[in-house]
Amino acid sequence: MKTNFALVTRLLSQDPRLAVKFARSFVSQKKSMEFDHRFLSDTTHALGLVYFRLTPLCNLHCVMCGQRGVKGVLQGSFAAEEAKKIVPLETYKRLVDEIKHKKPTIYLWGGEPFLYPDLFPLVDYMIEAGLAVSVNTNGTYLAKYAEEIVKRKWHAVFVSLDGFEETNDNIRGEGSYRHVVEGFEAINREKNRLGSHLPHMGIVTTVSNLNYKDLYRLADAARGFGLSWHIFNLGTYTNQAIVKKQRDFMREKLDTEISCLPAFATGFNEGIDGHELHDILTKIHSMECDHPIITVPALNPDKIETYYGDLETPVRTHCSVPWSQANIDYDGGVHFCADYPDYKIGNIKDQGFFEIFNGKRARCFRRILKASPDGIFPGCVRCYQNMLCGKKIKGY
Repeated sequence: MKTNFALVTRLLSQDPRLAVKFARSFVSQKKSMEFDHRFLSDTTHALGLVYFRLTPLCNLHCVMCGQRGVKGVLQGSFAAEEAKKIVPLETYKRLVDEIKHKKPTIYLWGGEPFLYPDLFPLVDYMIEAGLAVSVNTNGTYLAKYAEEIVKRKWHAVFVSLDGFEETNDNIRGEGSYRHVVEGFEAINREKNRLGSHLPHMGIVTTVSNLNYKDLYRLADAARGFGLSWHIFNLGTYTNQAIVKKQRDFMREKLDTEISCLPAFATGFNEGIDGHELHDILTKIHSMECDHPIITVPALNPDKIETYYGDLETPVRTHCSVPWSQANIDYDGGVHFCADYPDYKIGNIKDQGFFEIFNGKRARCFRRILKASPDGIFPGCVRCYQNMLCGKKIKGY
C-alpha cells in the first residue's frame, strides 16, 4: 500500500515547484525522526508541518468526529462560546512571518475552516510567504467559493467523504455527499475555464464499522472527480480502559487533565471484519485509477484485525511528532497532538512561536514522551499523527 509520500510523486509531473515544497516537509519530518528525535532529548531544529485549527465551528455533525460527533467535546452552545476566542488575522500573519524561513507545510482545518472569517486573506498571506498550504474541509462550501479558490491558486484541498451517497449522508448529514460532488465539479469547471491546475484536490475517508463495506463504491465513483489522491484513514479509536490509563498518566507525569481522548471511545471500530476490509482495500488499490490511493497506516493484511479489535496493542511506536510538528489551536494555544490538545505548551497571543516550541513546557513534554514505554503515551496507540510519524513495528 502507498504512503503519503505518493502525493509528492504525483505532483512532480504536474507541479514540480509545489512537489518540492511538500517534499521538503517530508524530508524535515524524516530528519527529525532519524536525528532530532534520536539525539536531541528535548529540543529540535526541525519544523516540517504546522496545523492550524482555525475554528471550533462546523456546519456538520459527523457521528465519529471527536469534536462534533456523538461523543464530541464541542457540542451545542459551547462551540459558539469557544468561537469568541479565535485568533485574529494579524496575529496569524505575525506567526507566518516567524516561521516562514523554516518552510513548513501548512495544514488548515477546523471545525470547518470556511467558517473562519478571514480564511481567504490568511491563505493568500501564507502562499505569498512561500509556504505550501493545504485546507481540510467537509466540502460543503466548495461550490460557493470555487471561483475564488481557483483564482487565488490554492495549493491543495483535502475533502472529507466517508462513503457513497447514502452511506456518507448517514455519517455526515443528509445532502453532504451531493454538496461535495457539486464542489468538485465547480472547481474543475473553474480550473478548465482559467487554465489552471490548482488546487490539487483529494479525499480523506475515515474507515468505521458504518462504512467499510461501502468503500469500493466510493473509490470507484471518485475516479471521476478529478482528484490528485484518495486517502483511507483507518481511524482514531480508543476505549475506556485506555482512557483511564491516559488520564492517570497525564495527571502523574504532566499535571494535566484530559478531555479529548474520551471522544474517540465511540465503538465505531467494533465488529469490523479485518479480513473482509483487507480484501476491499486490496480491490481498491488494484483498480485502474489516475490518482494514488493511500491507506494510513499501511498495515500488513493480517494485522488489520488487530488494529480494530485489540486497541491496546500498538502498531506504531516512538512518536516523533513533537520534534517536527506543531498545532495551533483556534484560541492561539500551541500543542503537539492534533486530536488531544489538553497539554498546552504556550499561546501565540502571548509569546513568540520558537520561544514556545523549544520552551520549558515543550521540553518537558518531549522528555516524558521519549522516556515512556515504546516512546508513546497510553492514549497514543491509535493516534493518526503517530500512525504517520511513529516507528513501524516489525510485522505490522
